[in-house]
Amino acid sequence: MELTIYTKGYDNANSINNFMDFYYSLQMTHLASDLLKKGLSPKQISDAVAVAFKIAKSSTIETKKHFMPVYSAINQEIIQDCKLSHLGYGLVLMNANPNLSVVGDFQVNVLKEFLKGRN
Repeated sequence: MELTIYTKGYDNANSINNFMDFYYSLQMTHLASDLLKKGLSPKQISDAVAVAFKIAKSSTIETKKHFMPVYSAINQEIIQDCKLSHLGYGLVLMNANPNLSVVGDFQVNVLKEFLKGRN
């Protein structure tokens, strides 16, 4: 369920920004909390999201196209979460704890694809 906040007058620039945020959110098909199912802890996910966000900012990637803070319900609790695009999800997974096999496997697969394109 999404909340809508009603105001009597709308600023055109603000309305356009809200529409664009909504449009970008439609492209974000992953949640950071999905990584709980892959064995990452909430702290590991939070750390990986923070690093991925910093990488996106330093790479001049428009972060609002790939990361959107949201709240999710898990086990009857409300948690802070993050909607992610495919790129955002990949950045989070790439920067997660490398001691987890899912992270190591992902990193190796990314490197294999990168090297395949070089040959």
